[in-house]
Amino acid sequence: MLTHSRQAVDLSKYPELIVIYLGMRVHSLRGMLTLMKLGPRIAKSVAAKPDGLLLHEDIYYGFLPPHIGMRQYWRDYGSLEQWTRALPHLQWWKDFTKNPGGVGFWHETYSIRGGFEAIYGNMLETPAGLQVFAPVLEAKGSMFSARRRLKVEGEGAASPLEERDLYNSK
Repeated sequence: MLTHSRQAVDLSKYPELIVIYLGMRVHSLRGMLTLMKLGPRIAKSVAAKPDGLLLHEDIYYGFLPPHIGMRQYWRDYGSLEQWTRALPHLQWWKDFTKNPGGVGFWHETYSIRGGFEAIYGNMLETPAGLQVFAPVLEAKGSMFSARRRLKVEGEGAASPLEERDLYNSK
């Protein structure tokens, strides 16, 4: 006999929970190399159990072209932000902004407090997620940092890249 089961979760112990989806879409053969190089590095960084990371799951969005990613649950925005400002993530982000290596990258962040934010790099020709239906804006000014897009109060950790450096370097 088929039985049905339904459960819910009590998130009261996670009042600042953050869920982030990330994706990387390959645009060229070089992008496959970038993807294969980053995969083991990401696995190693997750295995180190960064403070505040509650769960990491790999996701396959599509196979042709390869489009893979992950979903992560963080205790709070501060712990996620702190991890992004430290090695190895800090170096990955700097490298990507200088040379995307044949891939497009995106993330979408959702806060239990109600905010969403997203960033897409090299994804205009092949939009994903919120970018498919919401107006796309240049990531400048109030749209430059995840903290500002999510409307998190305070200054937080120093940004790995300053807006003027990113846009003046091109």
